[in-house]
Formats: sequence, C-alpha cells, structure tokens
Amino acid sequence: MSTIATRSIPLVSLDAFVHGTENDRRAFVKDLGDAFHHIGFVGVVNHGVAKELIEDFYKEAKRFFSLPEEVKKKYEIPGLAGQRGYTSFGKEHAKQSKVADLKEFFQIGQEVIDDDPVPYEYPKNVHVAEVPNFTMSGLKLYRAFEKAGAHLLRAIALHLGLPEQYFDEHILNGNSILRAIHYPPITQEPASAIRAEQHEDINLITLLVGASAGGLELLDAHNEWVPILPEDDEIVINVGDMLQRLTNNYLKSTTHRVVNPPRELWHLPRLSIPFFLHPKSSMDLSCLPSCVTEQRPLAYSPITAGEYLNERLREIGLKK
Repeated sequence: MSTIATRSIPLVSLDAFVHGTENDRRAFVKDLGDAFHHIGFVGVVNHGVAKELIEDFYKEAKRFFSLPEEVKKKYEIPGLAGQRGYTSFGKEHAKQSKVADLKEFFQIGQEVIDDDPVPYEYPKNVHVAEVPNFTMSGLKLYRAFEKAGAHLLRAIALHLGLPEQYFDEHILNGNSILRAIHYPPITQEPASAIRAEQHEDINLITLLVGASAGGLELLDAHNEWVPILPEDDEIVINVGDMLQRLTNNYLKSTTHRVVNPPRELWHLPRLSIPFFLHPKSSMDLSCLPSCVTEQRPLAYSPITAGEYLNERLREIGLKK
C-alpha cells in the first residue's frame, strides 16, 4: 500500500501478484481486498498495459472527437443503447439525475475469436472511415485491459475465499466495454450539470487510465468529495455494482463523479478512457453465501448479469 500522505486511494503493484513470491501474492491479495472493502478504489502500477497502446488510442480518439458533428453522428447506431459506436453529447445521465452529463463518447466491445456461441448476443463494432485506425487501436488496448483485469479478479477471488480461477469462465468473451469519453470545452453556464454527475459503475470492475485533465472525485466514508490524482503510468481501478451485488455489499461500489474545472479552464477539453469489465450475460449475480452473515443479511434478490445490465441501461437513459 502507498504511504504517501497526499494520496486519496491506496497504491499496489500488480506485478507482485503476477510474478511475485507467495508472500508477495498474499500481501497483494490482502491490500487489494482491503482497498475494495473499505474504499472501493485502488491505484495499480506495473499493470502490464503498455504505455504505447494507451497513447495510440488517445491519439486516435482525439482525431475522432475532432471530426465535425455531422460526421460523428454517422457512427451513432440506433437501437444499440450506446453499446457500440458513437453516443452524442447530452444523451447519458446518472440514474438519479434528469440532467444529461456534459460528454460524448464512443464504445468498443467484445470480438469473440473462438467457437464460443456468445457472439450472437453482441453487436458488431463500428469502424470509422475517417479515422481508420481508431477501432483497431482500441481493440488492442481492450485485450490488454482484459488481461490485467483478469489478474485483478483472480486476486479478488482469493480474497473472497473462492478458487483463484472463479471469475475466469465468466469473463472469457465477456460483455466488456472500452469507452473513449470526450468532455468538450464548456462554452456557457451549465444547466445544473457537471461533466459526469455522481454515479456508480454497473460492471464488475473498471480500469481507468489517466485522463487528459483532472476532475475525478470519489465520495468517501465521511460523505466528503475527495479528488483522485493518479501518478504517471497508474491505472485507477474501482468496484462496480455487479461485484458489490455478488459480494452482498462486502466490496464497495463507491460513488464518484467528474467535476467541471475552474471557470478559467472551461476552454480545455477532457478525454478519459475507462474499460468496464463485464462478465457474460449469463453469469449469476446471486450473493455469494460466504458474504451473507448476521451482520450483513442478504441484500439482493437473484439476477443475471445481462438482466442487471439492461435494467441499469434503462435507468441512465441509454435504453428505452
């Protein structure tokens, strides 16, 4: 764990789990589990996601979002609930809010390359003629995030007393999403909206590479907003609602938001690249029996990951 006093979230090295000794692995499992239980967020370094992949996708995403509005809208596909391709400015809002976030985004999803029958569930990825390397660059980063995320979930499985490979079969060819989010310059007083209103993520875990500008904040145990300021080459990981639900609230899906910059910086855009790690839709999210106790009675009824995702997409305005 980090001992830097100015850090708002702990810091761990994934290499200690992947290539470390048994003592290293045990320490990593404890630190990661404690962070997810008490805070819901952790910073990860030595994660194996190449800097070149991140930089290439940032470059391609900037090219896409610089296109004229009418060109970008060619890649907004009706009926996909924003799950592939472009979603224009003002479409998505937090589930408790009626005011749209100040953002536009592009999503890249799973491409199944074996004989798994799951592909019929997934729409095809959208390729942008004007930025031909955009989607392919994203898919390379997608695979790297999948690999890092699988290691993190193995550590979480051990923390929960489950077999190390518990999550492997559920996330293989899972419904994960790589999202490039563009927060344009703020040109007028927002209508009671911020760049991303307070929310929790839907998925198992989210992996976020450093944004091009600050603004990410989490709501801590004292009900105070705390900024998250990642270091270079650090990935910020947070628990999603699916993992919180599976663990009957033992692991914490923490509320977070992206606030507007000071007025003198309104002219600066912000680009952010989260990877939302989802399981297959068939995964049973019923609470693990080991996480149901007298002190933590059963909080949720059974549901599959697919059913839960559809429910949440309706709540945030992406699905009718």
